[in-house]
Amino acid sequence: MFSGLGDFLSSGQNIAFLVLAMFTIGGGLYMIMFTKVIHMLISGAVTFLSLAGIYLVLNAEFLAVVQILIYASAISILMIFGIMMTKHRSEEEKDARKWHIGFSFIGALGLFGILFYAIQTATFPEGAAFDPGKDNTLEIGKLLFGPYVIPFEIMSVLLTVAFIGAVIIAKREEE
Repeated sequence: MFSGLGDFLSSGQNIAFLVLAMFTIGGGLYMIMFTKVIHMLISGAVTFLSLAGIYLVLNAEFLAVVQILIYASAISILMIFGIMMTKHRSEEEKDARKWHIGFSFIGALGLFGILFYAIQTATFPEGAAFDPGKDNTLEIGKLLFGPYVIPFEIMSVLLTVAFIGAVIIAKREEE
């Protein structure tokens, strides 16, 4: 049942994927478990950067760069502005979530076990050989600014409106 694990770890690319996946999962778990917003933000940034590393391992360089530019930098900076614009209590709240942390850990461990078992016992069909092409960024650009230009522009307007709404809500809380 576990004979493929040694073969999986024989490649440096697979080890890098495994380490980056652990950082991604760990960053997500810490983001849920931390109580201070700035610590949550740092764990989210670790998760975003680890995902960019996974994209690099999978030869999706464009997605890795977009992940770093949009999520690891822009979204993290947006979250920092949100933290700075809202009021936070200076007194520390007592941590009454010990049971919550324990059950979360048990649930995550159980989910990992179920997924590991399901992946080990599954049979995957052989797919066709993947041809990434000479310039996958060009192909993404053709799609994004060809048939999907209207949804792309609507998304940019939606994000701008959401940011302005967040600023207005934060200013109302201040007053």
